[in-house]
Amino acid sequence: MGKDVIIACDFSSREDTLAFLDKFEGRKPFVKIGMELYYAEGPAIVRDIKARGHKIFLDLKLHDIPNTVKKAMAVLSRLDVDMTNLHAAGTKAMMEAAIEGLTKPDGSRPMLIAVTQLTSTDEERMHNELLIQGAMPEVVMHYAQNAAAAGLDGVVCSPLEAGVVHEKCGKNFVTVTPGVRFADGDIGDQKRVMTPAEAKKIGSDYIVVGRPITAAEDPVAAYERCVAEFVD
Repeated sequence: MGKDVIIACDFSSREDTLAFLDKFEGRKPFVKIGMELYYAEGPAIVRDIKARGHKIFLDLKLHDIPNTVKKAMAVLSRLDVDMTNLHAAGTKAMMEAAIEGLTKPDGSRPMLIAVTQLTSTDEERMHNELLIQGAMPEVVMHYAQNAAAAGLDGVVCSPLEAGVVHEKCGKNFVTVTPGVRFADGDIGDQKRVMTPAEAKKIGSDYIVVGRPITAAEDPVAAYERCVAEFVD
């Protein structure tokens, strides 16, 4: 399994998104389509970007009763994305239903990963607002093990937890890590962050990078810097 940099295309319109991707000319970076863009443009934007030759991580973080998630995943599977996700907090029953809905008649399906704890959530907020009293690493690991037991391919986690997830869930259990920033960059609203080079060292399989690339003066150069630090 090769490492890759996923660009978070957190734009509000098709025009802005395609104009951004046009900057890359012949290159076809792996891109994340999140709630903002998907809710603005709907499934058509997924088809448009897929038609351009990009791999797509559809980041909608489903979390509902198992039957609803199963039906929603069956719809999303027809978009031929490469990766999608849900919240591990929805329980193993929901995650198992998601796999069932996502799997096509021929047995193929996109990679399915679970969100453990959002990278904007620190341990104090988890304790005081969510009333989850375990230590952050313990909670993340418990959610990751539930996801593995349900048959998922991996988890979204902080790069700070990626190495331990591999230790507990196996080297082939994928870690997709947002909260990655350059050493000389602004961490924004993220609480648990790491540089691309550090994420590589600790064992992240994919890093998701948004504003350090999309808001850069030269987005292509910023992307290439990420690839150089994390992949090459």
